[in-house]
Amino acid sequence: MATGIDVVHPSEMTPADLVRWNELQTTAPEPAAANPFMSARFTQAVGRVRPDARVAILRQGGERAGYFAHRRGLWGHGRPVGAGVSDRQGAVLHPEASLDTVRLLRACSLSAWEFDHLGGDQRLFLPHATARFASPVVDLATGFAQYEDRLRVRSRGFLKTARAQERRMSRQLGPLRFVHDTRDRAALDTLLRWKSAQYRRTGRRDPFAQPWFARLVDLLADSSVPECSGVLSALYAGDRLVAAHFGLRSRTVFSCWFPAYDRVFGTYSPGRVLYLRMIEAAADSGVRLLDFGRGDAPYKDSFKTGELSVHEGVVRAPGPGATLHWLRREPIHAAHRLVRAYPTLKGPALRTLAAMGALRMRRQ
Repeated sequence: MATGIDVVHPSEMTPADLVRWNELQTTAPEPAAANPFMSARFTQAVGRVRPDARVAILRQGGERAGYFAHRRGLWGHGRPVGAGVSDRQGAVLHPEASLDTVRLLRACSLSAWEFDHLGGDQRLFLPHATARFASPVVDLATGFAQYEDRLRVRSRGFLKTARAQERRMSRQLGPLRFVHDTRDRAALDTLLRWKSAQYRRTGRRDPFAQPWFARLVDLLADSSVPECSGVLSALYAGDRLVAAHFGLRSRTVFSCWFPAYDRVFGTYSPGRVLYLRMIEAAADSGVRLLDFGRGDAPYKDSFKTGELSVHEGVVRAPGPGATLHWLRREPIHAAHRLVRAYPTLKGPALRTLAAMGALRMRRQ
């Protein structure tokens, strides 16, 4: 059992906390534990735009034994610190840390903590998971050349088509130019505009409509610390931006986040070409694992070399706050489980979202 738990705002962490957090993350046996979404720097960035961000600092035997970043809402209803936008969630703990989830929640004044991208290495919270999802990844530990060889064997048609589209785009639109880790604000603004339009068009919640998230992206775009750097990749045909991606990276893990392309050039598959160039650049810069994140997409299946597991679920501490959380959230969770249990419902659900998106776009 941890001997002490202190709860602070991310801005109140000391330099020693940042060093210890990074040490626990980088020495974890699971390579994916170095995901930038799990870093102290990401938590600090969220803390700068959200006053409800908190960090529980666990102490055991006089040593810092771990960190649990979260947000605390009304009635003590908690979520991951990057809820709604982060692709990896959980606590950063020493392997020998002893902790009880109910005690942790009560120390954080939480009646419940709900997650939807819990890492598969999160033994503390996994017993409370109710669903598992695949997060496709690309293993780059042996470099891009060997990855490309594997891709050529596993997805020969996909790679051949991508290279052909690359040549066709260059011939018909102008010479291709790829820039990895650019700080071009105009390119970032264009990407965010494309992505926001895509969310609205498909009827999904647009995170960029939330002022706190727009500010968070600005902060991360300017970040260059090794544990959590914002990386903007851009593909140009001639002088025109045709595809771009903004993601986060640590020293060894690149987490994909927001890809988009100019729909005018959709027949050239510029996103596919962008990803090939981006994966190569990531490997050359020391990345050993590229994580596409949870979600079904044919391009992820074509690029991937394997999968990680992420989970959703909720931890509750007995009491009226937990009961209220169950009453508020269980109908939504039940609807999601129903769609997953009956795949024939997925198509109608997506068409409904698309119709709602089209209606919203016409009203603007």
